[in-house]
Amino acid sequence: MLELVTVALASLLAGFVDAVVGGGGLVLVPALFSVFPTAPPATLFGTNKGGAVWGTAWATLQYARRVTLPWHALAPAAAAALLGSFVGAWTVTLVSAGGLRRSLPFILLGVLLYTLAKKDMGRHHAPRYSGRAEAWVASGIGLLIGFYDGFFGPGTGSFFVFLFVRLLGFDFLHASASAKLLNTATNCAALLLFALKGHVWWQIAAVMAVTNVLGSLIGTRMALARGAGFVRGMFVLVVSALILKTGWDAFLR
Repeated sequence: MLELVTVALASLLAGFVDAVVGGGGLVLVPALFSVFPTAPPATLFGTNKGGAVWGTAWATLQYARRVTLPWHALAPAAAAALLGSFVGAWTVTLVSAGGLRRSLPFILLGVLLYTLAKKDMGRHHAPRYSGRAEAWVASGIGLLIGFYDGFFGPGTGSFFVFLFVRLLGFDFLHASASAKLLNTATNCAALLLFALKGHVWWQIAAVMAVTNVLGSLIGTRMALARGAGFVRGMFVLVVSALILKTGWDAFLR
């Protein structure tokens, strides 16, 4: 019972973080590994997806009701992200992700420094493209980061947000809202793959899903109430945590 309560609370916090800016895996995955140290890693990753996908989907619906989203661009981008995730998951069975693991902290550091240097980046919503051009750029982002999510994964939500801000000219609130849809697609792809392999504890995932949705509700409402500045601050915080976590995993663990 204590184990279930622990992962449920971790899922609540992860849902909050994911809803604001992504990165809930920083909370939930370590919690699962701590509570179930002898479980197969694939099962813990699959169970994580089984709980987290519901909070991400719920956040997508909440944002869609309050934020005007370019569905003409996001719908094909979500399909591209889904495809990219499948291809990435297949690729990781053929080649090692070791090189990417070691380079990821430096990539994230570059993202963080760029965001801090560009103090006005993502504070104002000024889309650079429209129509088909916006759809093509968004789909390119979806395919690239979807592939990354299937191949390796840490920081997927943060990469989606950064590229929507940097390449499409979205503010952080619209970027986070858009990222939720694409992240839901990649999470569904990963969950399907894990489920087909029998790597999901559905009873635990169901409990985690309930608290994840609750955390998502709180996070979404806070982001909508406080706006792009709050989401930007959370983005900096989450990316900083990701740098420490991925750096530890790559070089010190």
